[in-house]
Parts: sequence; C-alpha cells; structure tokens
Amino acid sequence: MLHFRHRARPPGSARHGRRMIHALDHVVIAVRDLDAGIAAYERLLGRPPSWRAAAAGGGAETAVFQLANVAAELIAPAGDGSGADSLRAVLDDQGEGLASLAFAVDDVERAHRRLARLGLHPEPVVTAESVDRASGVRRRWRRTRAATAATHGVRVFLIQREAPLPAAPPAGPGGVTGLDHVVVRTPDPERAAALYGARLGLDMRLDRSNPAWGARLMFFRCGDLIVELAHDLRAGVSAGPDFPSNAVESDSVASWAAPRPAQPITSTAANTTTATPRLT
Repeated sequence: MLHFRHRARPPGSARHGRRMIHALDHVVIAVRDLDAGIAAYERLLGRPPSWRAAAAGGGAETAVFQLANVAAELIAPAGDGSGADSLRAVLDDQGEGLASLAFAVDDVERAHRRLARLGLHPEPVVTAESVDRASGVRRRWRRTRAATAATHGVRVFLIQREAPLPAAPPAGPGGVTGLDHVVVRTPDPERAAALYGARLGLDMRLDRSNPAWGARLMFFRCGDLIVELAHDLRAGVSAGPDFPSNAVESDSVASWAAPRPAQPITSTAANTTTATPRLT
C-alpha cells in the first residue's frame, strides 16, 4: 500500500545519522504496458515521468516519477529474451502491482557485509546504468539484493547512487508531492519487526494493536516516510510470506488502488495483485 502526500515536510525533518539505510530510494511497480501505466500514474500523481529508459540488464523498460522524497518506478517487459519472458511470466502469475522496495544506503559494500552477517544472503554488489531516452543523460548506481526467502517474500534492494537524484519537478494543481508511507502486510508481526527493525535498522516509532480494527500496526521511520507493517489479528500468526500492499492513499482522497492502465483513476478502491520481478 502506498500512501501519498500533498504537502511537503519541512526541510531537515528526516535525519539518518549512522544508520545503514537512510531512505527509501524508490518503489518498483510492475505493469504490462508501459505507455498505459505512464498515463495512469500521470493522472494519479499529477505530474509526468521525469525519466524513461531501458531497464538495466535488458528485457524491460522503465519510467520514473520523481517525488520529493522517493521515486516511483514503473517497469514493463520489452522485446524478447529471458528477461522479458521472466517478467511476463511473473505478471501472468501474479498480476500488476507493487513489486519491490529499494532502500538507499551511503556505502553499499558495508551494507552488503552487514546483510551477510545477519544471514540475509545478499547477492554480489553490481554496478548498473540507465540512459534517459529523451535527454541522453546517464545515471549510475551500485546495488545488492537480499535473498527473498530471508526477507519473507518481499523483494528488498539496497542501492548507492553515484550522484543524488535531481529535485522533483513541481506537481500540477492538486498533484502529489511525496510518499507518506508504504505498507507491508505480514502474517507474523514479530518476524517482520525483527527484519525491518533489528536487521535492516529502521527506527520503530509505533506498535499498536486494536481489536476493533482487527489489526496490529507497526510504524518504522525510513528517511522522510514510514514503512508500516500491518498484521490481521483475526487471521492469527502463520509462516506465510509478507507482501507489499497495492492500495494507495493520499491526504485528499480516501483511497485508490495501484492503477491498472485500462481503468480511470477514481476515488473508489479497485482490486490489484502483487507482482515480484527481479528487475529494479
């Protein structure tokens, strides 16, 4: 679940000190048709994408919507080959939606060593590059990825950029300025709290259960937004996977779902499913 905000936080409202993770760099949203996805998210966010490129590694195209505190990256299969086939298979199996979380770090090599010590079995650090189709500008970064089994089903990347991303362009009237919080649903709240708090080092700010809601909610500060863990009390605790929720909310509209390209954005919720491609 992505909760967008329409009001910017004051400068300096988020500080990371010496924490391994200092922000959520971007969220990845898998779609079948990139042009249709761009049109849907332009309506949702009130701004055009700031970047469009072939995905690092090939087999997909991406479009990036830069907000004040995070980027939303759409990814869609492109062409033939194993990368495109793999992403199409994931979409066929699980549908469109929020796919992975990419956290920002200052030192990816140090972060990789920490993940290894904590038993998260990170992939080797790799260098990647993206070239904007319109301007020819290049962006480079280094990243690693924790093993999905170790993060209980959520795709978690750590990314160190070669240079900071440019400031977000101004949104149109009523447009979204930033992401307020992202929601991960979990069948085992203690397991999830140990991952995001003790292992990844996010700062827990709230842990509240309310039987009237039927939910336990835990809020972890991550830079200028919140990672929220949500557990269904009625379902009880189980060993099933965690998953990012796809519904999104803003300050002014009750709720949307992560928009499907063929549907207009309205103030009513729509059903979506979660996709989990490897690309970021």
